[in-house]
Amino acid sequence: MIELQLSVADLANTRFALSPLWEVTASIRVLKAPGEHVLHRRWARSAAARLHGLDLRLLYDLVPVPTGGLPAFLAPPPTTSTPDLATEVALARRLAPERIRSGLDMLPSTPAIEAFRADLDAGMAQLADQIARYWDAALAPWWPRIRTLCEQDLLHRSRLLADGGAQRLFADLAPQITWDPAGTLRIDNPLAEVAEVLGGRGLLLVPTVFGGERVFSVVAAPWQPTVRYPPRGLGLLWQSPSRPAAAAGLAGVLGPTRAALLAALAEPAATIDLARRCDLTPGGVSQQLGLLHRAGLVSRHRVGRRVLYARTLAAESLLTA
Repeated sequence: MIELQLSVADLANTRFALSPLWEVTASIRVLKAPGEHVLHRRWARSAAARLHGLDLRLLYDLVPVPTGGLPAFLAPPPTTSTPDLATEVALARRLAPERIRSGLDMLPSTPAIEAFRADLDAGMAQLADQIARYWDAALAPWWPRIRTLCEQDLLHRSRLLADGGAQRLFADLAPQITWDPAGTLRIDNPLAEVAEVLGGRGLLLVPTVFGGERVFSVVAAPWQPTVRYPPRGLGLLWQSPSRPAAAAGLAGVLGPTRAALLAALAEPAATIDLARRCDLTPGGVSQQLGLLHRAGLVSRHRVGRRVLYARTLAAESLLTA
């Protein structure tokens, strides 16, 4: 059991944030034990194929499965509400050496980890490179969808906090979390026995798509106390209609072909795949994707010899609207 004692100052300093770097860490747990994460099966199959052949041994060794605990330096609590991956990686690379060494001491020894321990600067550079390659292949094409879901959750939580205070917020966060009006937040965790007085440091709440049903927390100083929890609507994240159809209103604005292509990009796809889904010629699809790309509605991601197209945040907002 983890017990966090929050003062009035801590509640006043409670904030929300997204963390792409944490999703890197958590998604590796999914890939290493896909049978335990049925919800993400479609993503895991696709990501594993895209990651084939990449040397990610250090990154994978830093995320053991089963997971008792994870080094905090892998994903330090974000300092802004919506950091990008580069910002979070830069923060991790600026950490003091003793924080990195204490994190490495949590892990079983492997050749990659021992090489990291022997040269922390080279190890952090190698880790940053592997994180970037993993992100490009496994998460970047899906990030707009993930981010949209998490931002919707943050909006919901912010409204709960404004409408009903801490009692309303924490009652709806996760089954493992309970709130005592006297000021104690309890997290049911059989792997930890922690009682921490936050002392005005505040609390950071981070929704995590790949965390499964678990609640992950960082409570030890000097990190800002952080609780990572599953967002609302997670079960619908990877669902897509068998025959994609665009809303009539969107088709009226973009035209039926471009609207249909956006609807078909429920998951990243290559031009030939979209041509089959939408019953169009590959040449016609390529032309329309070029227009959507210039308008900022789709992004391109090269994976091996293939170029995948994915919806951007702007496109996700249009379709949600």
